[in-house]
Amino acid sequence: MPRIIACPEEDAITLPELIEALNDPHFDPADEDSFAAAGPLLKRLANNRGFLAEIALAELKDRCHGQSATNRYSSQVLMLHQASAKFYIRANFWPSPKDSVFRTSGTSPFFYHVPHDHNFSFLTVGYLGPGYWSDYYEYDYESVVGIPGEVVDLKFVEKSRLEPGKVMLYRAHRDVHDQLPADDMSISINIMHAAPSLLFLSQYRFDVQEKKIAGILSRTSAEALLALAAHHGGGNGRDLVEGFAAHHPCDRLQFAALRELAAAEPDVDAQLERLGRGRDSANAFVAAMSALEARRLAAHRHWIER
Repeated sequence: MPRIIACPEEDAITLPELIEALNDPHFDPADEDSFAAAGPLLKRLANNRGFLAEIALAELKDRCHGQSATNRYSSQVLMLHQASAKFYIRANFWPSPKDSVFRTSGTSPFFYHVPHDHNFSFLTVGYLGPGYWSDYYEYDYESVVGIPGEVVDLKFVEKSRLEPGKVMLYRAHRDVHDQLPADDMSISINIMHAAPSLLFLSQYRFDVQEKKIAGILSRTSAEALLALAAHHGGGNGRDLVEGFAAHHPCDRLQFAALRELAAAEPDVDAQLERLGRGRDSANAFVAAMSALEARRLAAHRHWIER
């Protein structure tokens, strides 16, 4: 489960003071111990009981201009800082079944009942309310290929709650949680690891009953653009997609490129031949996904060729 950070009782700090401390060149969110060492700073920000309401009121007075410019999340998230290349800070709102937004929207927008890991590490602290519940698991990321349906050695650890003042470090590609609704509206504050490379690392949804990977949550805009390049990019676009399929360092993008090249072939036999080349790849993910796609294509061939 996430690493619990013991924090001494200290005075509150402001958000600018936290940002200044995290901008220290010695702070490295890619290093677990360095990230954990920032836990007491986050706890000190949580001791500041007025700063979040002040930010929310300022945003409302400014018609949420700051959020519109920097927040790529839904209205569940209030972005607090995003000027650093190493980290950003956000507040998350966790409604309970008692709240009208929960009854109107259901659980999906809040990622409740969706067991998942993260392709980034982050620190979190309970700021307001009793906190959300989670069933926590752990797994060995390096031991899986990452194919939907793949069996994973998923180990249940415990069920616990992000209580007020509790600080935890969620570790990338290790901690899995099935997040459950809070008993009452709650707020957490997070320091998130940020780096361009994180987009290319896979995040998984799990079936905790069957102990399997249920799906890949990671997506990049490049995957959609590859389809345009393969089908409508001409020779230059085709060359680009061929290059991605041959040696892109992200195996998801490598397979996406191969899949789009196959889809651009003139008939099913040519598509299967292209996927067959992927099936022989030295990359285990590309090989397995190519075989899966080929089986799917062959199974629906009679519909395609009607």
